[in-house]
Amino acid sequence: MSVIFVLILASLLIAIGFLFAFIWSVKTDQYEDDYTPSVRILFENEVKQPVEPLNKEKKK
Repeated sequence: MSVIFVLILASLLIAIGFLFAFIWSVKTDQYEDDYTPSVRILFENEVKQPVEPLNKEKKK
């Protein structure tokens, strides 16, 4: 029966830890920008130039 009390106490401590982590993330504006991630996929990335291999021999 004492194991149940230990497990309840451990689960309460973990839940309180997650609650404090959530409150900290809200206070530090982690959830402030909810628009950008949803439209980020709509914008194309910059086109990069192809890179030549380093070991390619030059023809003279």
